[in-house]
Amino acid sequence: MTLIDPLDLLDFDSLLSDEERQIRETVGRFVAEHVRPHVADWFEAGTFPRELAPELGKLGVLGMHLDGYGCAGTSAVAYGLACLELEAGDSGLRSFVSVQGSLAMFSIWKYGSEEQKQEWLPRMAAGEAIGCFGLTEPDFGSDPANMRTRAVRDGGDWILNGSKMWITNGSVADVATVWARTDEGIRGFLVPKDTPGFTTRTIKRKLSLRASITGELSLDDVRLPESARLPLATGLGAPLSCLSEARFGIVFGATGAALDSLRTAIDYANARIQFGKPIAAFQLTQEKLANMAVDLNTAALLALHLGRLKDAGTIKPHQISVGKLNNVRRALAIARECRTILGGSGITLEYSPLRHANNLESVLTYEGTSEIHTLVIGQTLTGHAAYR
Repeated sequence: MTLIDPLDLLDFDSLLSDEERQIRETVGRFVAEHVRPHVADWFEAGTFPRELAPELGKLGVLGMHLDGYGCAGTSAVAYGLACLELEAGDSGLRSFVSVQGSLAMFSIWKYGSEEQKQEWLPRMAAGEAIGCFGLTEPDFGSDPANMRTRAVRDGGDWILNGSKMWITNGSVADVATVWARTDEGIRGFLVPKDTPGFTTRTIKRKLSLRASITGELSLDDVRLPESARLPLATGLGAPLSCLSEARFGIVFGATGAALDSLRTAIDYANARIQFGKPIAAFQLTQEKLANMAVDLNTAALLALHLGRLKDAGTIKPHQISVGKLNNVRRALAIARECRTILGGSGITLEYSPLRHANNLESVLTYEGTSEIHTLVIGQTLTGHAAYR
């Protein structure tokens, strides 16, 4: 009997164009060659190799869904498929690409001046400059409207004070998009790393997303010229629109983590002999594998549907919430279940499912917790906002 890949159960690839399949395969080969052999060591060491950034730039995945300024200008579906393959390697890798392209670069591309775009986007697309996105604060994650970071006018300049927490790429970034309250509402500012008063700290001792750099940003009387402000970013809607871009990538990315976990579990189940036969031949193991494969394929189809809506320009924020909520939940459950098939071997870094499960614990709560996305969907269904 010829075995099929878990994502071939419903012939997923037949729904893709030749170009989309080619992009997925290209990114998959990159992950196989440059990431998979080393990612367990990165995870154990709690680091992400900065030297990988130019290689990701050459691959064309940094800001790949943006137009111009050295960006590839691909479709949303192509970007999503790239995220799927990147997160099949590790959530930290997809997070780096997602924060670089869908948060830092997108904020400049969407809301920046032409001078800001010319200064930063080509270098960021090439991986020569790294960006981060400073919205979350130590006391305000799900409630960014009440952020404490302030920007006050001082003549023709701005003075920023405050702190940001849980910032991917934060302590290695060359430029940070920082959101602050002003007398005119929430505004965005580009803060280069060497700006006086701007300091960063790497967050250590993480149990999740270890192959990713997470930092804290501190702003102590940081003086910026008016030219550092993102001129088109007015109000909270600007950073939230950036988050929608990044959440879209998660919908596909989480599916990749689930796919890699399931592939690993199937291979192990066919090789592991107990009671005289592979554990893949036992009914209880097959029930686990079958249920996970169904969940994986429905998640992939949901991601693809949302990608088509995004390419058509008709996607709505609550639909992205449906995708993020559903697919991360399913992926986390799949990674945990796959670990059980691996038994004791599954708690080692020799196998990927528990590493994926640990990472997905962060993905479940960043860029909108599962509770917040539940309330977004609830408001869409009932017309009542239940956030307070």
